[in-house]
Order: sequence, then structure tokens, then C-alpha cells
Amino acid sequence: MKNKSIYITTIEPNSGKSLVSLGILRMMLTKSSKVGYFRPIIHKKNKSALDNHIQTAIEFFNLDCSHEDCYAFDQSDVIEHLSEGKFDEVIHSIIDKYKRLEAKYDYVLVEGSDFSGKGGFTELDVNLAIAKNLGVPVLIVGSGNNKTKKEFVNTLQLIYKEFIEKEVDVIGIIANKTKKDEVDFIKKTLSKVIPKTVQIDVIPKNSFLANPSVREVSEALKGKILFGEQFLDNSIGSFSSGAMQLRNYLTRIKNNSLVITPGDRADIILGALQANASKNYPKIAGIILTGGLLPEPSILKLIEGVQSTVPIISVNGGTFKVTNKIGNVKPKIYAGHSKKILLSLDTFDTYVNVENLSKTLSAFISDKLTPSMFQYNLLQKAKKQRKHIVLPEGNDERIIRAAARLQLLDIVDLTILGDKKMIQLTCDQLGLQIDLDKISILNPENSIYNKQFEKTLFEARKHKGMTETTANDLVRDVSYFGTLMILNGLADGMVSGAAHTTQHTIKPALQLIKTKPGVSVVSSVFFMCLSDRVSVMGDCAVNPNPDAAQLAEIAISSAASAEAFGIKAKIAMLSYSSGKSGKGEEVEKVRAATALVKNKFPNLKIEGPIQYDAAVDMNVAQTKMPDSEVAGQASVLIFPDLNTGNNTYKAIQRETGALAIGPMLQGLNKPVNDLSRGCTVDDIFNTVLLTAIQANQK
Repeated sequence: MKNKSIYITTIEPNSGKSLVSLGILRMMLTKSSKVGYFRPIIHKKNKSALDNHIQTAIEFFNLDCSHEDCYAFDQSDVIEHLSEGKFDEVIHSIIDKYKRLEAKYDYVLVEGSDFSGKGGFTELDVNLAIAKNLGVPVLIVGSGNNKTKKEFVNTLQLIYKEFIEKEVDVIGIIANKTKKDEVDFIKKTLSKVIPKTVQIDVIPKNSFLANPSVREVSEALKGKILFGEQFLDNSIGSFSSGAMQLRNYLTRIKNNSLVITPGDRADIILGALQANASKNYPKIAGIILTGGLLPEPSILKLIEGVQSTVPIISVNGGTFKVTNKIGNVKPKIYAGHSKKILLSLDTFDTYVNVENLSKTLSAFISDKLTPSMFQYNLLQKAKKQRKHIVLPEGNDERIIRAAARLQLLDIVDLTILGDKKMIQLTCDQLGLQIDLDKISILNPENSIYNKQFEKTLFEARKHKGMTETTANDLVRDVSYFGTLMILNGLADGMVSGAAHTTQHTIKPALQLIKTKPGVSVVSSVFFMCLSDRVSVMGDCAVNPNPDAAQLAEIAISSAASAEAFGIKAKIAMLSYSSGKSGKGEEVEKVRAATALVKNKFPNLKIEGPIQYDAAVDMNVAQTKMPDSEVAGQASVLIFPDLNTGNNTYKAIQRETGALAIGPMLQGLNKPVNDLSRGCTVDDIFNTVLLTAIQANQK
């Protein structure tokens, strides 16, 4: 799927990221009128404050989106989640909000955080994680302020490497706020150390954009405007306090300087105004009157009669304190400052290869799938076509907890097997908010369907010697009852095994639902959500020692499962040997299975036999199998036997903290999935989602 979004991130505060965002927004608007803007994290000064970046984008470009739609979290909320170890919740919420925008607009500009306020030390990692989980290509913006040209190049190179090591796609680097005479050096040097596929642009510092305006200073100091309101957008080149005699202060005035002086210093005020009018002195950007003092009425009258382009503002606080505050005011671009915005757009177009960047963005395709995005996709796919899932183990509190969550999110229709009074008692004891009137509860001991199910079961199994008495007994078994619900069209799938063995769960399905045409073996896969990717592992739950033909079928089914859940299938047929180097019965079995898959589906990407490290580690792959299309990037891992598969997935799960979703059974005509008896509520919830999605697949 083509990606129509770009993530602009920086490595420090005051990098000039706003200039780049404005330029990208206009570039997108030349392609489509349906453009969205999203800031995952903003920094609010107070609860009611609006984010300046969002308001500028919406108002200047007249974007069709609300302020609330354009951000997910305030920075303080993210810090709180981080401290509580709940960053996954942040990522899931950001994905959800971004996806709503992505569905509505042709293009979405995502702008990273500002490195302002608390938590700046974590922001690079946070931006990395967000960009990766959104699957959005990144444009890195860095500032050359207070850096030598070599330091700047080294910094950008290191940041680029960090993004690449975390498997984040970088399509461009913008070296901003450089010295004009260093532009060529920085571009040439970066081009030597950054791949040619990454666009490099260098933007020299513009003093008008780099300096704050008088308006920004006035707002920061909560000043009262006395004169020259129409000149508040004057850019401040420097500032100095006027506490000395006028004759000495005049020598300190620089071009576009801001004069800071007590409000009762009429000599400095009038002298500064006269200097501004004189061709012998530099221009004055503005005058700040400190101490909350105002000039005497006669002086105010004199100022009022002078034709001047100098705004005069009164503020509270002593001169020293005010001067320090002014030194901390950083320039920003806001919606009302059209001159700054237009100059930003012109600067962007002058120094950035807009046409090439637009082509790169349009052609960009990402096949990366992070665990958070995978789980989000599960939820959305399950919601797409509502399915009915039966949960046979209504006497297990984990099942009831999972059912409560599923009902809250309104994802599937549910039937729980068990006694309704006992289930209600469990809900009350657990304090669960669940409406049992909206969930079908059936008791296999006395259900209205028992007679119908007895007949169905007897007819299906009488050729195997089943009697009507046996059928009558088996119908009261929760696994048979749930399976018969599917067979009779009363449910689309079943999830069981929290309190029963695998054999007890899947035996009725093998007898009644049976396998799909052309499938001879039912197998299983786990979706292993590792820190940076999702791998499909099979068979880790069903077949103890498959032969070559069965192993080939497991690989084919697993590849189909991977593709159905949005994972590009690259199959590794695992063994204790890679390529042609090893010999032995088990290696030959894997080699034969690989050949069978290649013969039956020549377009499938498959490698085998191959060792686990060569399958998933690119460095090892380059040494052992450098010419392989699969080695180092396998997404589907097929184990030679159940002993290897079951132990490996559990070892990975326990040692890395990876989330294992499954097992998901493959090959049945209708989905029946088996839980581990040690399953968690999350396991049950995720397996129900898998089952609902399977039920939608033809």
C-alpha cells in the first residue's frame, strides 16, 4: 500500500521544523485538497491552550480538520505513561487517532514533538517509536545553530544511523539554520556518508525567521501596547538594556535592536526614537518599558506626535529580570504572521528539491509491520464484518473478563456456554460491568438445541459406530456443543482450551467441521510480537513429528495465514544446518519439504534448510547465505517438529517478553482455536479477534 504521509522530526529544540512543515503542507496541497495534519504529542502551557503549530496549519492553509483531531497526547500525559510503564497504551492511542485521519485524507503531515518542556531527554526515542509504529517515512530536520560545520554533519550522520538501526525509513535530511558560506560543504559532506536514496537539502539561516518578533516578546511578558501596534511583527536582531546616560547608550544600538529601559527614562525613550529616525543610527525594532512605569503625560504626548515605526510596550518587572526573560523568548511562526509564513514557504522552495521529495513520497511503500500496528489491524479487521464466536468455558473467570472487554469494544457477538446464574455470580464477584442480556448464554445440559444437535452428531458419526445414546451424552460436552453450533450455523467460530486439553478442543472439529479441500493436515501458528516485528511461527502446538509432505503443507498454510494478516510471507524452513552444508535424516526432511513447496508454489519466497540465526539476522545471513531472498528477513518460521517449535516459541516469549498471539489453527473449514491452559485474558481476547478474522476469510 502506498504511503501518503510523512513524519517530520527533529533532534533538538528550535530547529526550524515549522518552516519545513509549512513547506511540506503546501507541497501536499498541490497534489490534493484533502490534506490532514497530525501532531502525536503537543506541549500545552495550560489545559485550555491551543497548540500554535496546529492552529497555524489549520488557519493559514484552511485545512478541514479540528484542533482536537490533530493531536493525541499532551507531553505531561506521555511522561506519566512512561513512568508507569504504559508506553504501549500511548502508541496504541496514537495509531488509532492517526488511522482516523489517514482514512479521511489523501495526505497527512505528521509533525514530531518540539523537545521543549519536561521529558526532552526521551523525545528522540519517543519520536522513533511513533514513526516506526505508524509506518511513516521520516524527514529529519537538524539545526546548525552553535555548531561547527563538522559537528553538524557528524550529528546528522549519527541521528540518521540511529533511525536506520531502529528500522525506521528515512527519505530525507534537512540541515537547517546553517551559515551561508557552509551550505555547499555540508551538502557535499553529508552526501558522502548518507545513501543516495536519502534526499539531502541545506537551508541557510534567515535572520528574519531566526529571530523573535516584538509581538512574541510582548506576549511572553504579557505587555501592554502603548504605541505602534501595527509594527509588532518587527524582527528583533538584538536587545540591550538602557540604564546608562543616553550619550553612552547610543553607541550600543545595533540594527533591529530591542531597547529595554525603565518607563521613567524619558531620555532613553526619546533618544531611541530619534536614533531610529536618523540615517546615522541603525533601525530600532521596539522599546520595552520596565517596572510597570509609564512616561509622564507630557512625554506621552510628545511620543504620540512622532511618526515612528517603533512599537512601545509597557511590562511589569525590573529591567534585569525582564531582560533575562526576553533572552529566553524563541522565535515561532504563528497564523497571523503572514510575512513569516510567506518567507518560510519561499525559503523552503528555494533550498529544498520539492519535486524530487514529492516523487519519493508518492512512490514510498513500507512492508514493515510492528506489533502495535499488528494488534491495531487485528481490532479493525475483526470489526469489519461482525462475527459470532462461541466461548465454551463459561466457568473460567478469564473467559468472563475477556468477554467483558469484547462487549465493551463491541467487536463480536458472543455465546458463552454455562449456567447463567453462575456466570452472573462470577461477574458480580469480579466487579465486571457486563450486560449478560446482550450475550447469548447456553447451558449444554438443558439447551433448546440439544435434540437438534443430537440428531446432527448421530448422522455425522453413525458410520463410525456412534450410537444415539453416545451422541446424547457428547452433546452435553462443551467442546462438542460449541462445534455443533458452528456446524449448524449458530456461530462462526470457537475459542476454547483455557480449561481443556488441545485434544479435547480440536477432536470434535476434526470429526465434524473437517479440513478444507486439498488440506490433509491441521496445523497451528503463533503470531510472535517481538520488539520490532511480528513473526509467524509454526507448527508449535499440534503435529509432533510431521513428514516432509506434511511439513510442506504446514509451510504453505502458514504463509497464507501470514499474508491474510498483513505480513509479507518470507518462509524459513528451520533446521540445524543452513544450505547444502549439513546432512542427516532431519535435514533431508526439511530439504525435501522445501522442494515440495517450491514445486507447488514457485512464486513463494522460501529458504531451507536454514538455521534460526541465519533466518532472522542479516549479519549472519550475509555470511552463511548471502544470495538468499529470505535469509536475514524471514517472517514465517517453520520448525521441523513440535518439540523444537513449542520450546522455541516459549523460550522467546519468556526471555524477551514478546507477546505470543495464538495458537491459531489452520486448515479447518471453520475456525476453531485452542488456548493454552496458562493463557491470560489478553491471550483470550486476541485469539477471539484471530478467530473472527479467520471466519471472514474465504
